[in-house]
Amino acid sequence: MNLSTTKYNHFTPMPPLSWHVEELRTAFTAYLEKAALGNLGAADWSLFSLAVTATQARLAGDFEELLVLEHIQGFTPLPHQIQTARHVMQELHGRAILADEVGLGKTIEAGLIMKEYLLRGLARKILVLTPASLVLQWTRELNEKFRIPAYAQKNEWSWTQADVVVGSLDTAKREPHKSTVSSVQWDLLVVDEAHKLKNSKTKNWQMVNQIPNKFMLLLTATPIQNDLKELHTLITLLKPGHLGNSQEFASHHVKSARLPRDPVQLKSQLSNVMIRNRRMDGATTLPKRHVAAVPLYLSREERMLYDAVQQFLKREYNERLENKGSVLPLITLQREICSSPYAAMVTMDRMMKRAQSETMKVHIAHLMELAQQITTYTKVEKVLEMLDDMDDKCIVFTEYRATQDFLLYMLRKRGISAVPFRGGFKRGKKDWMKDLFAQKMKVLVATESGGEGINLQFCHQMINFDLPWNPMRLEQRIGRIHRLGQEKEVYIHNLATKDTIEAHIVELLQEKIRMFEMVIGELDYIVGDPTLASKLEDNILEWAMTSNSDEELREKLHRYGDALLQQIEENT
Repeated sequence: MNLSTTKYNHFTPMPPLSWHVEELRTAFTAYLEKAALGNLGAADWSLFSLAVTATQARLAGDFEELLVLEHIQGFTPLPHQIQTARHVMQELHGRAILADEVGLGKTIEAGLIMKEYLLRGLARKILVLTPASLVLQWTRELNEKFRIPAYAQKNEWSWTQADVVVGSLDTAKREPHKSTVSSVQWDLLVVDEAHKLKNSKTKNWQMVNQIPNKFMLLLTATPIQNDLKELHTLITLLKPGHLGNSQEFASHHVKSARLPRDPVQLKSQLSNVMIRNRRMDGATTLPKRHVAAVPLYLSREERMLYDAVQQFLKREYNERLENKGSVLPLITLQREICSSPYAAMVTMDRMMKRAQSETMKVHIAHLMELAQQITTYTKVEKVLEMLDDMDDKCIVFTEYRATQDFLLYMLRKRGISAVPFRGGFKRGKKDWMKDLFAQKMKVLVATESGGEGINLQFCHQMINFDLPWNPMRLEQRIGRIHRLGQEKEVYIHNLATKDTIEAHIVELLQEKIRMFEMVIGELDYIVGDPTLASKLEDNILEWAMTSNSDEELREKLHRYGDALLQQIEENT
């Protein structure tokens, strides 16, 4: 029997309160008798303290007064976090989607709920599934902040060695782990980054669906990314049938992929399974965020390479459209040339090996020759200059591994301590790099994998060496440092080379998106809109390749920005 399909709307009735008072009186009398005889030991006090805690838990008839608030350390939960925990346990019966905006503390809310259930004896076996890079972070927070003896899964036997286990979903869905996890009767199942469960045909969803559980928490800032069906898929894990089967949901609630038939009715039903706190609603006030463009001018050699690459891209773009070829390599090269010639050369070398015509090989060889003549990279020199002037730690984001390697080489050559962070690292190495950055190093050079999940509130400086073309991904980066726990004002420096497509994108992101910083969480709805974002990279390349002037390209990007703002206004 799959317990995840069972409704747990009522708890076991408690015995009369007088029973529990008598238990406490008996325990206290025994303690006093030992004290009088001088036979007290540390164990006696510990046992008496446990008896007090257990009796307090039994005496609590509802969740209005949270016991957990007396059992946390090192932090004070914010009002919206306490209210969320109370609401989940009182009204949603322990099965909920926690969908707060990025940085508002979904992990804290989950920890409060976990600890409350543990204190009251309503949960003993708890499983937390999270991306591999976050396993140690979750384990530490549960132990240090909530005094929950959480254990980080390491092997097949780890799943059953402790009552509270934190492991990665990717590991749990593989045998022999899958069978072991599914055989345990879990009281509470917590899934972080739950938007990865949006498709019921994936192994992720199927794994979570077969794990026995009484209570379930799904954590995600983006409960919907592409269409309303994803929302139905998530809710089916929590409350099968709450929104009907897929056909009934489509018939009753879906007008189009992104448009509900009756928004008021759907919102009402969602309130029974989902809680979303937003900054604009006063959930919290973070320190001020300062975002500034850092304008740069390419050197003569860099400008020659950039212009030559643009000519090559336009020629190739038109030819591939005619022959229905892939434009993905062109998108990559267009973006890399704005990052660094070093990164662009990696793609050009790959294109050279796959070139089917001598003409194309000649063009690429010419581009590589121009790239090799560049001895100093303007953007790299600017980063080194900025870091020399900073007394604080700084995270530097780049899109490309090649750029990351070159930056690390130049930083070490300059004597600036730095560590890398990227998706290819195993869990242990990611945790090690984060700790090194926190304790010893000045700079963390991260690729996009550092834009999700890790918390870096101890840092308040960020340099975006190159920018994503997706505004939500930029917000995810910033959310690593501009989040709960950040005590200082945050400074975001976006490098932008003048008279390039990069400069226009920086202008678009800052002038259009910055106006909506307080509602930035609404971008998760826009980024999933096929008309605005799912083909954003293709669109930007098309605009760049079909514009006859720099001003025409700028106008096209601003029209996109206006459409983006209109969509935000419609969703707020």
